[in-house]
Amino acid sequence: MAVWIQAQQLQGEALHQMQALYGQHFPIEVRHYLAQWIESQLWDSVELDNPAEEAKAKRLLDNLVSELQRKSQLQCGEDGFLLKIKLGHYATQLKSTYDRCPLELVRCIKHILHSEQRLVQEATNASSGSEGKAMDSLSQRHQQINQAFEELRLATQETENELRKLQHSQEYFIIQYQENLRIQAQLSSLSSLPPAERTQRETTLQSKRTTVEAWLTREASTLQKHRLDLSEQHQKTLGLLRKQQTLILDEELIQWKRRQQLAGNGGPHEGGLDVLQSWCEKLADLIWQNRQQIRRCEHLTQQLPLPGPMEELLSKLNSDITDVVSALVTSTFIIEKQPPQVLKTQTKFAATVRLLVGGKLNVHMNPPQVKAVIVSEQQAKALLKNESTHSESSGEILNNNCVMEYHQATSTLTAHFRNMSLKRIKRSDRRGAESVTEEKFTVLFESQFSVGGNELVFHVKTLSLPVVVIVHGSQDNNATATVLWDNAFAEPGRVPFIVPDKVLWPQLCEALDMKYKAEMHSGRGLSDDNLVFLAQKAFTSSSNNPDDYRNMTISWAQFNRESLPGRNFTFWQWFDGVVELMKKHLKPHWNDGAILGFVNKQQAQDMLLSKPNGTFLLRFSDSEIGGITIAWVADNPNKPGERLVWNLLPYTTKDFSIRSLADRISDLSHLLFLYPDRPKDEVFAKYYTPPLSKAVDGYVKPQIKQVVPEFTTPNPEPSGAPTFMDQTTSPSVSHPNNFGVYPSMNDTMLDADGEFDLEDTMDVARHVEELLRRPMANQWSSQQS
Repeated sequence: MAVWIQAQQLQGEALHQMQALYGQHFPIEVRHYLAQWIESQLWDSVELDNPAEEAKAKRLLDNLVSELQRKSQLQCGEDGFLLKIKLGHYATQLKSTYDRCPLELVRCIKHILHSEQRLVQEATNASSGSEGKAMDSLSQRHQQINQAFEELRLATQETENELRKLQHSQEYFIIQYQENLRIQAQLSSLSSLPPAERTQRETTLQSKRTTVEAWLTREASTLQKHRLDLSEQHQKTLGLLRKQQTLILDEELIQWKRRQQLAGNGGPHEGGLDVLQSWCEKLADLIWQNRQQIRRCEHLTQQLPLPGPMEELLSKLNSDITDVVSALVTSTFIIEKQPPQVLKTQTKFAATVRLLVGGKLNVHMNPPQVKAVIVSEQQAKALLKNESTHSESSGEILNNNCVMEYHQATSTLTAHFRNMSLKRIKRSDRRGAESVTEEKFTVLFESQFSVGGNELVFHVKTLSLPVVVIVHGSQDNNATATVLWDNAFAEPGRVPFIVPDKVLWPQLCEALDMKYKAEMHSGRGLSDDNLVFLAQKAFTSSSNNPDDYRNMTISWAQFNRESLPGRNFTFWQWFDGVVELMKKHLKPHWNDGAILGFVNKQQAQDMLLSKPNGTFLLRFSDSEIGGITIAWVADNPNKPGERLVWNLLPYTTKDFSIRSLADRISDLSHLLFLYPDRPKDEVFAKYYTPPLSKAVDGYVKPQIKQVVPEFTTPNPEPSGAPTFMDQTTSPSVSHPNNFGVYPSMNDTMLDADGEFDLEDTMDVARHVEELLRRPMANQWSSQQS
């Protein structure tokens, strides 16, 4: 209800915009009397483009109707009688309107709530002035745009008034002209009269004729000047309209598209489309009014031709303002919801296109059809250069035709492609070291419609963000790299789909941080130390000074074409492996600050040796994609008085799908303090799996537990469910016959530095053979329930 309370305090244009949100589709009285209930519902949880969500929307509709009926029944007394009838009527009306399309009700209410929040936020920012320079700048820009619209409205109203005056003057001129013709006719008919009478009448008529012709001469000059003045006013208004349109389409809309592109890398979700639509609709309205005025001027000129350049001036004005209409319509045909940028064949995907001026130009009166085709980078270049008039396809998309629908509640004209699927793709010849995951395509949406009673016909096209087509999930990693690089470094107005081959390291850091924060769903992104670690990995450097990397450039090849030194994977593949591991299994621990992660082996050793035994930290594996290891400090069992840092063989997603990180840390009793000095239970206890329940129906449940033999002290298990011990320093190797329980390894498997090293023990074949022959220690304890 807080938003509604604030919305009622709006004033001026903001209040008018708020009131305009309501109407027959959703009465403002319903918003008022059910404010608290409406704001407490999870409207945003309903996916409007998913037909399966219709049942959820139907429940919300039924609950809304029930709340209205309940509210109606609570009204009593003389004052409440009319309200009772009114609320009951609204309940019936909403049920009748949305029963067959409940998703439209959700769309309507979401639009209302988001618009109210925006209006309240803008009003708050304008009054407080404390939201920072960015918000101040945004508010000032919006204020300038709204002020320009007010100037245009007044200018358009002024030319309308002048046009009416011109029309009245011209109509009176025509009447006087007809009077002059009548006088001339009378003079011609005087020949039949007697001479005396004819002379008297002729003198009177000649005098009257002279007066009328003198007036006509003066008035013709006045009319011509009036027409010229009006055309100059139209020319001035046209200039203002062009300036406003350039500001909205070439700056605001382009910025929105840029935000939409960065959202593909995890940037803030692109908002403000409703504001853009309101501006574009105002532009369309004003442009159309001025165009109609210019056409009326042309009609007046044709009715009464006068010497001068008016016909050429008006023809030029008409042509110019038609070009402005065309630019507005074609530029506001946009993709509201982009198709996925990594597009797998034979997989369903969705997209939404929207015409921002569709409602204002009444395009929905004859709903246009939109077609989607996939085109290559070369075909996209040809389209933008107008070298290709027909849309060649580089593949086949199923369910690629959709009719645009007008949603009265939100005044939007959209086409929702819900069930598209790329059946096949035709690839072009690749150059040099380019792989299939570096080849870019785009989905072209095109349509044709008319406005003004078929007066103007528009063929509109818009291209999606670049997409990389894959046929197997194993290609997703490299395809995502192509998309991330393109989204981060594409420049506005580029030739499709050119991106720089090299960028400054801080630019890449910004893109990686954005991606990381988005996947973690947290404000905790990559610190300066994390970025230095990544720079060391990318450039094979040992410098810990961030300034050393500030002016360095990294190429696409260094990012995801060339393997890291001594590895069989690229920089991006390693980073993406970390992101996937964290996203799937370790997100809470990262957000808690429990994982340092971006620390190399030497750094971990230096950090831990200054701490008490049992201190440990979590760092990402240098040698394995998507691996994380536990490093801890402890005594060297072979050299009394010496302390060493030990490292477990890295855990991967497969390991955490068997037993969580928190439970594994709980299992290892020699781990005492999370670096620098936090007791481990204080950090991880809330994530431990609760103890298993007692036996049911005579059965007991086994439990997997991890141990490191070198650091295990005899400790009898407490009574309860038996435990199947995972005696391992190698959590990534599983035993095929023991249900995911890991075999133990001999002491030499963990070297003095804590690294897993087979070369110091035996070759791989002998090691595996020995493991398979070694009997498993029986850790089962028989208990009767």
